[in-house]
Amino acid sequence: MKVTLAQISPKLNRSNIIEIISIINEYKKESDLIIFPELALNGYLLQDKLFEDAYEINELDSLKRLSVQVDIIVGGAIRDNKVFRNAALYFSNGKLISQHNKVHLPNYGMFEEARYFSSGSVFEGFDSSHGKISMLVCEDLWHAGVHQQLFNENPDYIIAIVASPARGFDEDGLNIEDQWLALLKSASLHCNAKVIFVNRVGFEDGLGFWGGSCIVDSNAKIIHKLPHYEKIIKTFEI
Repeated sequence: MKVTLAQISPKLNRSNIIEIISIINEYKKESDLIIFPELALNGYLLQDKLFEDAYEINELDSLKRLSVQVDIIVGGAIRDNKVFRNAALYFSNGKLISQHNKVHLPNYGMFEEARYFSSGSVFEGFDSSHGKISMLVCEDLWHAGVHQQLFNENPDYIIAIVASPARGFDEDGLNIEDQWLALLKSASLHCNAKVIFVNRVGFEDGLGFWGGSCIVDSNAKIIHKLPHYEKIIKTFEI
């Protein structure tokens, strides 16, 4: 499978979809699956803008049409009747075939997601033309019991879309990256699955996002990795 990691820098408005469509059109011929970060459609620190900028699923028909040519995973703020979800969306063959609503919404320190979003409740696996996939959104992977729920789904691929701010700097590097890599490797070993991690870059209201998107094989080995802080889109064969 050829996977394109789109380590981009979303803005706090709906114009992100223009860039997302452009990237899909540029990379669709060389890729089987293109993956964008958490809340790539909207930007991260939405707060009250959520009420204006969240998407109804039927507003994303352009992504459905593009998925006839290439599978797409994208994060977005989705209006679900009277509530809002921080969701990972999987488009394929002209349809939305899976929506994972972020289960664990952080509400501490710099994070206020639980104030604005409603949480999901399940971790599911679904069949794609590339194998069985389970999707996660950022904080989901940090909670006890999630690895066992993923193990029960028996996925071939675990895909984590993320908006992780840089924090914990020391002389050895970035502490948050070390913590993420430990989680990704643990999930790959526990579930005997390949793990794909796509983090964003850029700045929003004082938060800087570090990137470092990567692919981990089922033996917990990092087989591909993107640089820190750099907007980059790259295709890998796995």
